[in-house]
Amino acid sequence: MLGITDLSTYLVGLALIILLPGPNSLYVVSVAARRGPRVAYRAAAGVLCGDTVLMTLSAGGVASLLQTSPVLFAIVKFAGAGYLTWLAVGMLRGAWALWRGRETRKAARSDGAPEAPKEAVERPFRRALVVSLLNPKAILFFISFFVQFVDPAYAHPVLSFLTLGAWAQLFSFTYLSVLIFSGTFLAATFRRRKRLTAGLSAGAGAAFLGFAAKLSLASAS
Repeated sequence: MLGITDLSTYLVGLALIILLPGPNSLYVVSVAARRGPRVAYRAAAGVLCGDTVLMTLSAGGVASLLQTSPVLFAIVKFAGAGYLTWLAVGMLRGAWALWRGRETRKAARSDGAPEAPKEAVERPFRRALVVSLLNPKAILFFISFFVQFVDPAYAHPVLSFLTLGAWAQLFSFTYLSVLIFSGTFLAATFRRRKRLTAGLSAGAGAAFLGFAAKLSLASAS
C-alpha cells in the first residue's frame, strides 16, 4: 500500500518509540501542569511542526549530509545540548522559587495577572520547536527507521515517506494529548502541595540536563 511494506510492524515499532520519554514530551507535560491544556497544545504544536521539518529534511537527504559531515553534526549537536541545558536551568530556578513560596506571593497580588507576562516570556511553541529542530539524531532516526518500511521498487517513494510521517504525527498528537490532560489532572490534584510540585519541576529539570548530556555525547553513526 503506497509503497509501504509491513505496515503493522511499523505501527507497533512507532508506538513503542513514541512512548519512550524524551525532552519534547517532558516539556509538553510540564507546560500542561503549569499553564493548562490550551497553552500546552501550543507546545505540542511546536513539537509536531519540528518533527514535520525533520521528516522533510530526512526525506531530502539532510541525514546523509549530517552523517558525512562531522563538523556540521557537532555544531547542531552542541547547539541542541546547550539549549536543553538552558531550559533545564530555567526549570530548576522555577522549582527553587516555588519551593521558597515566591510563586504563591506573586499569584496573591492579583487573580491570574502574572500569567500574561509569563506566557510572553516562555513562548512554549517556539521553545518546543527549537528543542525538536536542534536534535540531529532525530533526523538520522527518521530516515533510518522510515527507509526500512519503504519498498525500493515503488515508483513514488516520497509518497511513502509522507504516509509514514502522517502516521507518526497522528501517534504523536494522540500521545501528547494524553500527556497534556494527565499533566493538568496532576496539577489540579497537587495544586496546594507546593513542595511536591517543586520536586516534580526539579526532577524535570534534572532530566533535561540528562538529555543534554546524552545529546552532547552522541555520534552520527
